[in-house]
Amino acid sequence: MFIRRTRTNNQATGEGYFTYRLVRGERVGGKVRQITVLNLGRNFAIKQEDWPTLCSRIEHLLHPQQALLPLQCAEPIERAAQRYAGQLVARAPAVEPAAADAGNLRPLADFQEVDVDSLQLTQPRSVGVEQVGLFALTELGLIDTLSALGVSGVVRAAIIGNLIGRMGRPGSELATWNWLVRQSALGELIDVDFATMSHMSLYRASDVLMKHREEIETRLFSSVQTLFDLAETVTLYDLTNTYFEGEVSGNRKARRGRSKEKRSDCPLVTLGLVLDGSGFVRRSQTFAGNVSEGSTLTGMLAALDAPAGALVVMDAGIATEANITWLGEHGYRYLVVRRGGTRQFDETCSVTIETAAEEPLHLQKEVSQDGKERLLHCHSPSRQLKEEAMHAKASQRFEAGLQQISEGLNKPRCEKRHDKLLERVGRLKQKSGGASQHFTGTLPPMTPEKSSPGSLGRKPRSTARWPPIRGSIACAPTNSRGMKSGSGAPIRCSPTSRASFVV
Repeated sequence: MFIRRTRTNNQATGEGYFTYRLVRGERVGGKVRQITVLNLGRNFAIKQEDWPTLCSRIEHLLHPQQALLPLQCAEPIERAAQRYAGQLVARAPAVEPAAADAGNLRPLADFQEVDVDSLQLTQPRSVGVEQVGLFALTELGLIDTLSALGVSGVVRAAIIGNLIGRMGRPGSELATWNWLVRQSALGELIDVDFATMSHMSLYRASDVLMKHREEIETRLFSSVQTLFDLAETVTLYDLTNTYFEGEVSGNRKARRGRSKEKRSDCPLVTLGLVLDGSGFVRRSQTFAGNVSEGSTLTGMLAALDAPAGALVVMDAGIATEANITWLGEHGYRYLVVRRGGTRQFDETCSVTIETAAEEPLHLQKEVSQDGKERLLHCHSPSRQLKEEAMHAKASQRFEAGLQQISEGLNKPRCEKRHDKLLERVGRLKQKSGGASQHFTGTLPPMTPEKSSPGSLGRKPRSTARWPPIRGSIACAPTNSRGMKSGSGAPIRCSPTSRASFVV
């Protein structure tokens, strides 16, 4: 056997490319003819100088008894030889059964001896998650949907590989391609050789899914409703964003904004997802990276046609007053985290429950004045202790920074300029984590000293110095309950300290 490279033209686009074939010479009717035994495709990656070794290894795997000495070859060649030999064995014609005995019409017994110690395990594959995933895709009608949308067989196989790869081994498209080639038996189940498919096919498959996103989501959710008899009662909506490394000049939605992954230095794109109460995806959308979260709700829910009375669940980032008003006008119920405002909690009007971790949780129910809203205030003693410790640590750091500035006013070669001191205080407030809002302070004005006479005819120089430090930082504990919780939940806030300083 040998490998032949043949130039081929794409009939649709006219593009020219090379394809590779495994060819064998046979004598037919007194003449030697070359017969193609296997098409290796256009993505054949073995170097030309290794083709003879590959062909010899394939022949050795097909006819091991004819080899006198073992053939050593590199790992990529060994993997390719094992794959191609397996394809040739699978495509070999079936052997006719032995002639039946005329007396009892049973096939003649054919016993062979096998040395068990000589058996070797090559290319083990997983098949469990692949079989379950294929069954789920078939029941949901996704494969039929892709066919109806005109997706070709190769792209359809890449999409199936992407989806089942996310189930069995979540990762990037490149990691999924490596899993499909080396560990998964999905290719055998759908009769596709992923090794002959470039990993870029999986990236292009994602683009095809994005192109037909709305049609696929509509059909899938309709199938889910039929299979599980779901009622459209609950809708969960949330957003996140992801970043690009580079300028991404070709993406019109890539914008700079606030990154939830702390990468505001990179262009972002915002991803919105609407889920059913059972966790099934109803709709998704991509927005510009600098979009305001609250401005995306009406457009997402208006396209769902959810029935009146459906419950919408969202966090404080989306629960603006305008959105809550819009939900009420369109007949939606909502469950949100309240934005802003002073949180009050009365222990005498609360009830106590236990969480799954056997921790107490105090709840207080409150009805709005118009009777249209119900507020639920939550207080966790363990969360209160945590927030008190965080606030105390941040306050100590802030006070230590102020004390350092105060002491530097009476030391030589320390910063005493008014504008620079204000900058230092501003940096302290920025790093305080919100603790600085509970401190008040004043800086006394500078008092100019007497002018010193100049020398050698120069003009007198006027100097200004800070007066000596008078007073020190003093913290007076108060019973303030208006501090915002770090979690943003309507829970009782811990008592804070309000301090004043004079420098």
